[in-house]
Amino acid sequence: MKNTNNSAYLEYLEGFITENRKQAFLQVLSSRTKHFTVAIEDIFQLHNTSAVMRTCEVFGIQELHVIEEKYGKKIDKEIALGAQKWVDAYRYDTTTACIETLKKQGYKIIATSPHHNSAPIDDFDIKQRSALFFGTEKMGLSQEVLQQADGFLHIPMAGFTESLNISSSAAIVIQNLTNRLRKSDIEWQLTAEEILEKRIDWARKSIKDIDFITRKYLEGEKV
Repeated sequence: MKNTNNSAYLEYLEGFITENRKQAFLQVLSSRTKHFTVAIEDIFQLHNTSAVMRTCEVFGIQELHVIEEKYGKKIDKEIALGAQKWVDAYRYDTTTACIETLKKQGYKIIATSPHHNSAPIDDFDIKQRSALFFGTEKMGLSQEVLQQADGFLHIPMAGFTESLNISSSAAIVIQNLTNRLRKSDIEWQLTAEEILEKRIDWARKSIKDIDFITRKYLEGEKV
């Protein structure tokens, strides 16, 4: 599909969805962001990966990066509760590949860790475009992430326990940072081109027999 035809294709697709759904897409996309993205490293328990994806969706993080160097898993649809349709998940065989990709996209690598010279989440500088890395409760992040990190942040704790389950940690950090982001004057929203792309993607995911419908559209273009 040529980019010049994207608007026409979207208009065609939206003829197959309700006005309410169309408006819901616009409303949700107005709160979506790629200013922050999330990366999770070698999460053994599948439900934790799915729960983090759900958290990203709830708080408007559009992209999730899943490193599966040790454990290859599929997203648990029951736990994600449909979030896999609305969040873009990218999978990597190695931590190196994930870090390199995110750095090329202009992200600072931020390790969530109670150790090192880390900033409390309330003091974290939200102006920087950041990829937030989370590891397991038991093992934490790999040495590679810690060594490659441009910065660190942590959740202040008042008890004896030094760590939280990854899904809990991700929810606290993501809610805090996205809430502060939306109250700021930072240009955190998706671009017009990104919104158009997601409107097409979400419309396609909402339509039965989308391949047949698209073929009919392309046949009409050739006439």
